[in-house]
Amino acid sequence: MSEAPVLIEWEEGGEYRHACWRSLAGTPPPRRVVVADDGMAADVAFRLVSEGSALLWRGDFQNARQLLQAIARRIERRAARAKPEAVTTPEGFHRYRLARAQRARTLGMLLLPFDADHGLPLRRAPNVAAACREAHGMVGEAYVASLRELLGIIGAHEWRRKGIAVPALAARIHPHYGVFAPVRGEYVELLATAPLPAGCKRAFDVGTGTGVLAAVLARRGVGELIATDCDSRALDCARENIARLHLDDRVQVVAADLYPPGQANLVVCNPPWLPGKPGTPLERAVYDPGSRMLRGFLNGLAAHLAAGGEGWLILSDLAELLGMRTRADLLSAFAAARLTVAGRLDARPGHPRAADGNDALHAARAREITSLWRLRA
Repeated sequence: MSEAPVLIEWEEGGEYRHACWRSLAGTPPPRRVVVADDGMAADVAFRLVSEGSALLWRGDFQNARQLLQAIARRIERRAARAKPEAVTTPEGFHRYRLARAQRARTLGMLLLPFDADHGLPLRRAPNVAAACREAHGMVGEAYVASLRELLGIIGAHEWRRKGIAVPALAARIHPHYGVFAPVRGEYVELLATAPLPAGCKRAFDVGTGTGVLAAVLARRGVGELIATDCDSRALDCARENIARLHLDDRVQVVAADLYPPGQANLVVCNPPWLPGKPGTPLERAVYDPGSRMLRGFLNGLAAHLAAGGEGWLILSDLAELLGMRTRADLLSAFAAARLTVAGRLDARPGHPRAADGNDALHAARAREITSLWRLRA
């Protein structure tokens, strides 16, 4: 039995109205909704959304985008008046996440009406049907969703259409909406340069995401790969990328919570790098509650390694720099899983935020190192 749709309600033209509410971030529908159009001033809009009233837009689409930008500028000016905090502790990071979540909630208060076919019944609205189908699927009924989420969906659609260049593949990877994109290339380069175990014929890629690591290993000559994931979006994405790269004769993508059956000469895992609870479904690629995936990979590795095989754990030390995990904790987890370290390759981040002094996480990002740990049973 399908779940009853979540509804959003408002008053318009002297009548109470309702529609289905859709949020891929898992945000509940706002309780207060005000109908807005091109005549609403940015200061009025900012006051309303700051007080918890959502704005259901009936004006020009491009004006809605400009209004969202105006609200964002006002949020930033308000934040700039407070003393910026350099995030270096778990408590500071918690406050940082709360502030980011509040900003997202406020910006998510500008809402748009959608037709059942994902069309936007607004002036100068672009055709977003294809992008919305990729994110929401077929819906069959009119709905309301936030402009901020729509812009994220459009951006993800462009990434999927154009792809992301991966030098280690000499090709492009096409991420789907909600699947972690390989925009930080240092972890891919680590995997592309690490020495393969002797006689490596079979490998597992645990938590494959877009399938990029499995594809790199196949291009390096590993003859048989099994790539696993438990997320349906990731499985569809990985299968599409593997087929696009003509590697589906060597890479099998299967649904599994961590490991497939059997053993391999090489087992690779790039888990979420920060222990913590995801605030939205889209944060599952960043936060690993209770380090579940990390510990699950380590504790199951020895049983899934063939004789002489290696497990490659790709992990940033950002959690250590923020005081959320210590190096001793990580090494203890290796020992508890009966694993020894055969070697480690390190890489500095090359993404722009590592050099952005205005980023609250700059003190940690500037020192961050991503490592490929070579583990043996």
